[in-house]
Amino acid sequence: MPAGSFTTDIAAIRERARQKMEQGPVTGSYGKDPKEVVAVLNEVLATEIVCWMRYTRHAISATGLSRAQVSAEFTEHAESERGHAMRAAERISQLGGDPDFDPATVAGRAHTTYETFADEDLEGMLRDNLTAERIVITTYQEMIRWIGNDDPTTRRLLEDILADEEEHADDLIDLLGT
Repeated sequence: MPAGSFTTDIAAIRERARQKMEQGPVTGSYGKDPKEVVAVLNEVLATEIVCWMRYTRHAISATGLSRAQVSAEFTEHAESERGHAMRAAERISQLGGDPDFDPATVAGRAHTTYETFADEDLEGMLRDNLTAERIVITTYQEMIRWIGNDDPTTRRLLEDILADEEEHADDLIDLLGT
């Protein structure tokens, strides 16, 4: 084989694949402690649930001249956040963990808060949500750096969610007119 070509021992890989089959996708080459990754993903799950609830509340509570446009954006973002939560939960399950949807602990694990400071003030709602987006952008970037190349699947999941969160922040900036 020419220098620099990809080569691997398929027979050895097949043998290792037959071992510890109950671990599913977590193989010997997995670079992190799955329990640590599950704990981090349960924080993501909680954060996304809280964001989904806040956006949903704001979509319903919004009033004023720009209500229709802002409420539609909040509804769109809420659905996106719910989808992120489900994707994080599915990855937790793939890694052999239990997605923690317990309402009693969600707020404590979330990186953002449900608390809103501007119940009927559209600009305040936009700012509340922009603050939350900026928090998750920062924490998800840190998670991605922590995972590095040790778990490419979880890293890609977080990168996909991060891209959506950055788009949400950009949408909110546009609505604020800043």
